[in-house]
Amino acid sequence: MLNAKKLKYKELQNVIKEMQSVLVAFSGGIDSTLVLKAAYDCLGSHAIAATALSPTLSEHELRNAIHICSDVIGAQHHVITTDQLLDSNFVKNDSQRCYHCKSDLYTKLQKLANQLGIETIIDGTNYDDLNDDRPGIVAAQVFSVRSPLVEAQLTKSDIRVLAQLTNLPNWNKPASPCLSSRIPRGIPVTYERLDNVAAAEAVLINEGFHHVRVRWYHDAARIEVDVKDFHRLLKEETRNRVLTELKTLGFRHVTMDIEGYRQGKTH
Repeated sequence: MLNAKKLKYKELQNVIKEMQSVLVAFSGGIDSTLVLKAAYDCLGSHAIAATALSPTLSEHELRNAIHICSDVIGAQHHVITTDQLLDSNFVKNDSQRCYHCKSDLYTKLQKLANQLGIETIIDGTNYDDLNDDRPGIVAAQVFSVRSPLVEAQLTKSDIRVLAQLTNLPNWNKPASPCLSSRIPRGIPVTYERLDNVAAAEAVLINEGFHHVRVRWYHDAARIEVDVKDFHRLLKEETRNRVLTELKTLGFRHVTMDIEGYRQGKTH
């Protein structure tokens, strides 16, 4: 079993090694972290990471990405500024929102890659992602972005095992799609709404909850945490603090989803 996993990691490295130099679209999630780790292990300084600082990325996620890249892996890291809300096609928040987001990202990454003399941009799309409707994958194809995890046929389960095997501290980190995913389709994405979601989730993270979503519904916030954490959230002192802080953010109503947090869950 262990040898088979090591062979999978070697296969991932072989896919990346043939590219000679790569710019990794690095979000700080487990998929792109494993890609960056494998790339840095086999290419060294020719593997460079880039993270997009935008209104759709929470401060917590940015700090995590910087820490993983610099302190854990040691790769050179560029933080580029982007703003999807300048694109009216993104703002309208329809089924192609992710396509417009990724197109904006890859345009800027291509410019950075050219400046650094890097020919290949790679991302953290995994083999399981091909089973979902992901407009962002179409954007990657348009910009000739390669997906080593797909090419090595690594599933999400494989990735978590390999991440743990290679001592990545975020091997069990839940997926964290951008903040705009908390706003129901068809409702325009605005700076204020993204700020409200980010601030509301920060309240829960500061209370010690790890798997967190706050869905935005006009003047209402719907909280999602793990079912096993319900009792902590509903303790009188915790509940009162969370209610007070979320209402201070402008939410008149605060509800809890009794289905709990589930990866991949939508509105």
